[in-house]
Amino acid sequence: MSERPTSSSIGAIECDPDRLAAATALAERAPRPARVRNVLVGTAGWTDPGLIASGRFYPRDARSAEDRLRYYGRHFSLVEVDATYYVLPSAPTARLWVERTPSDFVFDIKAFSLLTGHAVDATRLPSDLRAALPESARVAADRVPDEVLEACWERFVYGISPLREANKLGAILLQFPPWFDATRGHAKVVERARARLEGHAVSIEFRHASWGEPARFDRVVHWLRELRAAYVCVDEPQGHANSMPAHVAVADRSLAVARFHGRREAVWDKAVSVQEKYAYLYSPEELAPWSNAVATLSGEAESVHVVFNNCNSNYAVLGAKDLTAELVDAFR
Repeated sequence: MSERPTSSSIGAIECDPDRLAAATALAERAPRPARVRNVLVGTAGWTDPGLIASGRFYPRDARSAEDRLRYYGRHFSLVEVDATYYVLPSAPTARLWVERTPSDFVFDIKAFSLLTGHAVDATRLPSDLRAALPESARVAADRVPDEVLEACWERFVYGISPLREANKLGAILLQFPPWFDATRGHAKVVERARARLEGHAVSIEFRHASWGEPARFDRVVHWLRELRAAYVCVDEPQGHANSMPAHVAVADRSLAVARFHGRREAVWDKAVSVQEKYAYLYSPEELAPWSNAVATLSGEAESVHVVFNNCNSNYAVLGAKDLTAELVDAFR
């Protein structure tokens, strides 16, 4: 992809016009909403600033959060809520999501940062929890008191309960840190997190290459199957410590998950903004092999969730629509 920085304050990065035109043309062929058989396709969020600023998806009269979610729900059957990684979910807000989406719409929810061992931005915690933390804007997970972590688990589960009650809760995504390598100790961390979410569908995304090593991977899949947790297949740059191989595998037979992070090789392991890291538009040619892979997942799992996380401009929207269009052909 030929890239050039723009002057946008949100850090948008434009791609080659021919690639954009090809992706846009293919997207027009996608069914609405984006669903093919048992495969639900969507993006990581619907209020990304880059998507809104691009003017390439929402109509001009879709100005409110309600308008945008209702419009999104006409185009997609699934959304992954990533805001819950940064801020604990709110039950009243979740009730509004239920009201504003079709009856068969599904929300996947990304787990709050502390629940997967990430540092937390203390300023985003409720005041009572913030008061129990060390006086620092950003606090490492191992410095958080047990009672605060316990409260976060309880409030997280309660905050998404309206979705579960409305049968609109998909999977809770447990995405572990890039430094979280494949050790017995870390496996126990995964097991404890899964146990805290008993009764919920859970998907596990690893971001350290050791989990996907050929000599270990089959055991990882078997272990996740025993935990009743879905393995998250990923498309992302390869060859780095924080790169998982693009394995296509089903652990939990009830659900398979695939997430697309783009292929910005040069910045994948660099400390760059989210907008820069994921600023990648997939071409139809790059998605074609994945349409066959997702079709394979569809035959092995009861449901498949596909999420595009390349959230820059409307690139995730186009990727989700393009893959859906290609899936229609793959299933013929």
